[in-house]
Parts: sequence; structure tokens; C-alpha cells
Amino acid sequence: MNILVCITHVPDTTSKIQFTDNNTKFDTTGVQFIIGPYDDYALARAVELRDQTGGKLTVLNVGGAETEPTLRKALAIGADEAIRVNSDPKDSFFVAKQIAHYAKEGGFDLILMGRESIDFNGGMVHGMVGEILGMPSFSPVMKLDVDGTNVSMQREIEGGKENLEASLPLIAGCQEPIAEWKIPNMRGIMSARSKPMNVVDPVGDETHAEAKSYTLPAAKADVKLVDPDNVSELVSLLKNEAKVL
Repeated sequence: MNILVCITHVPDTTSKIQFTDNNTKFDTTGVQFIIGPYDDYALARAVELRDQTGGKLTVLNVGGAETEPTLRKALAIGADEAIRVNSDPKDSFFVAKQIAHYAKEGGFDLILMGRESIDFNGGMVHGMVGEILGMPSFSPVMKLDVDGTNVSMQREIEGGKENLEASLPLIAGCQEPIAEWKIPNMRGIMSARSKPMNVVDPVGDETHAEAKSYTLPAAKADVKLVDPDNVSELVSLLKNEAKVL
């Protein structure tokens, strides 16, 4: 089976976020970048499927040279080849267009990615890629099994879960518990150095959205501690300050 996993290069959730140039640019100074957590689930499941069925697993990222360590980590986890589309991803449509162009040329049976990135949290790329390629797209997928060309999935929906059946090729936006995250071992890290990483040029520069400025979320209010025996004070605070009663 020929599998493509699309990964994002995002700040670690523990990183302190700051902006520069009058809040128009993200300050990357001192920020640790990682594979998007939802993409990590997609990659882990793809490694399992490749090991079960054979074939090839390719990872792809749309980004500059700074994303290559993230791609190398994906290779260390188990991908066979990495592709970097050499461009600054401006919006979801631009990213989807790059993925779709490469995927069309590659003839992939299964395209996996996270349900959303954790920086912009758009959750739109898998649907856009599906529309461009004319392939069915499902998200958020919590379980995915392949038997020949038949795929059984479990998807989270409002108020419950939905069991689905489809045929390859298809696209899935993944989330936990589709697989356990995989940590690169020493053998994987060493072999990643010799695995191919190809840089390709982007297709066009059409975008539909642009970030004008950024703001940090409001600071959290101070916590008030109430003596467990002072129920009247707790009720008063919930009613007059929190206004939830």
C-alpha cells in the first residue's frame, strides 16, 4: 500500500509564545517545534499499516528549511521517504493545493493527516484535499483498519461515535486513540540520516487568507480559595462574581 502522511511543524505546547513587528509576526526565538500531535497519531497508524501490508510510507510537509528536523524525526519514527514543499504556508487552501498536487502525481492509496494543526486549528486541509482530488475525506477518525481495498473507520460525532465503511483511495484526518504515539529509537534515528528527503517547488502562490495581526489570550484571573466549611461564601461568589447561579 502506498501511504502519504502530511505533517505540520508546530510550536511545542509548552513554548512561550511572543510576537514581533507590532504583533504581525510570530517570534520563533527559543521556541521548540514538534510534529503536530494529531499528525503524530496519523503517522503512528500509517507505520503500523505499512508494516502490516507492505508498500511505502511517505511524509510531506509544506514549509521552509527549518522544518527539516521535524521531517527527519518522522523518518526516524518509520517513514521511508520525506518530501518538503519549499514554501511558506500562507493558508489552508495553499497547503491543500500543494498536498493535492503531489498526491495526484504519487498515486497514493491512503492519505492521512491530523484532524487539525495545533497552531491555527483550522481543521480544513483534509476536506480541501479531498475536494481537489475528488476523493472521499473523513474526520475526525478515531479508528482505521484496512482489509484489501476495504476500510473500516470509527469517527467522532457530536454526542457519540459513527462506524463507517469505505474503499481506497481515501483521506482521513486522525485523532486519538487511532494509534499510540511512537518514539524514535536509536536504530530509527541512525537510519533516518540515510533516508531520502526531497525538496520540491510549490505550485502557484494563490492564497485566500492572510493573518494581519496576532494577540495573546487574556491573562487568567486569580484563583480564590474558599474554606470547605464556608458554603455561604462559595454560593455568594458563584452567584455575584462568577454569575453561574
